[in-house]
Amino acid sequence: MELVYFVLVGAIAGFLASKMMKMESNLVMAIVVGIVGGFVGGWGLGQLGLMLPWGMVGEIITAALGAVVLLYLYKLVAK
Repeated sequence: MELVYFVLVGAIAGFLASKMMKMESNLVMAIVVGIVGGFVGGWGLGQLGLMLPWGMVGEIITAALGAVVLLYLYKLVAK
């Protein structure tokens, strides 16, 4: 059940990040970007001493922030 939760949060975060960065992505790419973004966002906010306390919503926001950073870096490298 935790895997389903993990994938759901990743999918939502990846979808939000792709819309914020105006990029098109399929479901698999959104899930991958969202999951990796969750690690990046969690690490980055941890380095700043921040933690979002709103349960699943906080996790989605954290993962989306990390995914935005990943997509921004991807755009920089892809140019």
